[in-house]
Amino acid sequence: MINYKKITRLTLLAGAAAVMMSEFSAAQDVPYEEVPGIWAPLPDGRNWGSTSTVYYGGDGTIWAAERCGGNTNCMDTPDIDPVMQLSKDGKILKMFGRGMMVWPHGIHVDHEGNVWIADGRGDEERGVGHQVHKFSPDGELLMSLGQAGKAGKGQYIFNQPCDVLVAPNGDIFVADGHSPQGNNRVVKYNSKGEYIMEFGGDGAEFGEMYEPHSLAMDSQGRLFVADRYNDRVQIFTQDGEFINSWRQFGRPSGVYIDKNDILYVADSESNSGGTRNPGWDRGIRIGSAKTGWVTAFIPDPDKGVAFSRAEGVTADDEGNIYGAEVEEMNLRKYVPRGTLPRRRN
Repeated sequence: MINYKKITRLTLLAGAAAVMMSEFSAAQDVPYEEVPGIWAPLPDGRNWGSTSTVYYGGDGTIWAAERCGGNTNCMDTPDIDPVMQLSKDGKILKMFGRGMMVWPHGIHVDHEGNVWIADGRGDEERGVGHQVHKFSPDGELLMSLGQAGKAGKGQYIFNQPCDVLVAPNGDIFVADGHSPQGNNRVVKYNSKGEYIMEFGGDGAEFGEMYEPHSLAMDSQGRLFVADRYNDRVQIFTQDGEFINSWRQFGRPSGVYIDKNDILYVADSESNSGGTRNPGWDRGIRIGSAKTGWVTAFIPDPDKGVAFSRAEGVTADDEGNIYGAEVEEMNLRKYVPRGTLPRRRN
């Protein structure tokens, strides 16, 4: 059996060299540009709310969840559907989820097209939140994990779950804990929602975590965890065995891996708040899930705000990138530079 901890320090050194070279190169020429004005207006003239999560559906469509026009409690706006399916050119195709969640935070589309939502806050009085929901593509509720409205730590209770991921075999992984004082763990269930095991725990040592904010899985079946407060992406086996720790992708809020093992990391907090990963630029880093090399960077366009635009990130089959924004309350689409049609003067 490979002892991953023995090779980790060498990999970290290689990763540090990778990020220094790639950040320098990316700073010379940003290889992506934003598509302006792409998203259709929301129904009834309502505004976008904070949007921390976005996911490519694999069928040419994009799924996102926004916080009902704000960043607080969707239960106070019972007529708003927070989950939506959009075409790549910005048209709204479907909407659902009204009255079913408090604060949609993480989203995942499984291999059968079902849509999973992690509801990152709770409303105990109204019995909603602190759960993970599985929906059909048409919005039918198929499964819920966690106890509605109640926060805690147990096999079937969460405290502000951040994200959810379904492995190819149907096993379910939940990133549980949206603060350093939270549960700081990843919980694994089978396809029926039956508890299998958990891993993580408070700390900054290899395998420990503070605020597991997002999940992704590569073609090898390795689980990538955005260990946000520790400023790193950690990699595990599906049984929770620690494999590696990468700091070259900055302070990760969102992670996504496409079918080509390209890793996209949204860093929405570096160099903010005084103590959050100082010396790093915020933005979206793109690289290899196989080697850890960072190959491109979309910098934060507005360094004057508290946080950057993208907290969630995904990419479609054409290599276009989508960023989900909490602070700016919107989605943005980035395409390879030179592919946008140019206006004639």
